[in-house]
Amino acid sequence: MLLWMHQLPAWLPPVLAVVLLVIGLAVSGWGGAIAIAGLAAVLGWLAMLSWPRLSPHGRLLRLAAVAAVLVVAVLRGLL
Repeated sequence: MLLWMHQLPAWLPPVLAVVLLVIGLAVSGWGGAIAIAGLAAVLGWLAMLSWPRLSPHGRLLRLAAVAAVLVVAVLRGLL
């Protein structure tokens, strides 16, 4: 998977993250929640890749960011 991602254009992953965020905020209900959960999956995957090089403080911040995005996804789906 990492090799495949490396072959993609460098601008594609950030654009994908922005597209998922915009869709998640624009679409109400479970559609938006799924898009935001997809964003959380991308953030979690990036955190996993950088995990060995992070300090404990950096790891905590990455986990908090992914958890916050998941909370937003759940709230978006329920409201």
